[in-house]
Amino acid sequence: MRAAAGGSHIHGDGCTGPVEHLIRAGYPLGGGDGCIADARRHALAFLDQAEADYPVLVPGRARDLTQLVVSELVTNACKYAPGPVLIELGINIHAVDVIVWDSEPLVPVAWSTDPDRVGQHGLEIVKAVSEALFVEPQSVGKRVTARIPLFDPPGSDTTRR
Repeated sequence: MRAAAGGSHIHGDGCTGPVEHLIRAGYPLGGGDGCIADARRHALAFLDQAEADYPVLVPGRARDLTQLVVSELVTNACKYAPGPVLIELGINIHAVDVIVWDSEPLVPVAWSTDPDRVGQHGLEIVKAVSEALFVEPQSVGKRVTARIPLFDPPGSDTTRR
């Protein structure tokens, strides 16, 4: 699956219903060595293309959070699901949607907070930095969608810092 660009695209993301994206792109990942780095490169190239071709600004913080979410979701997919992984990215003037499909049907669960636990904090991190997170079972595997806001809402803790 490769880029779908130009014009508006309406896509049901599972987070809040249909969303109109300025641009969407999909990338197949093999799931092997280099998969996570490839996904991060695709995400940066996608954000660069969106800024170059559409009236959208991607602040540095949103760019960093998008890479973080891509890394965490693709890491989980590569670690726990056999076979290929698909990543889809969509953007509008408000948010970036990161959608990762893998072949594992089990829905991931965020663990309760435990400062002594080493690792397995990925889903907690994604939930903390995302505006919305949704896991949707598919006929094969599952689709995980995270929405990263481009800008913090006025009055949020991160706006005050």
